[in-house]
Amino acid sequence: MKREIGSYEAKTKLPELLRQVRAGKRFTITSRGEAVADLVPSAGAKTKDKAAAVRKMKAFMLENPVRGVNIKELIEEGRA
Repeated sequence: MKREIGSYEAKTKLPELLRQVRAGKRFTITSRGEAVADLVPSAGAKTKDKAAAVRKMKAFMLENPVRGVNIKELIEEGRA
């Protein structure tokens, strides 16, 4: 959900706006009522979150290995 915010208010509250953007919120910055810019989460931030998720998943798999399952049988069963 985007929220409109005036350019002066955006300037004075930038640190707080950045914290909210990091949490996923989006803002449209206006000048005299006209939209001039969007403040949205960076695409790079999403990439970092995905990379962290993969690292956590790999760590979980190493700590909790699956035992007693024949992967080849499961693959063949899925092809039937």
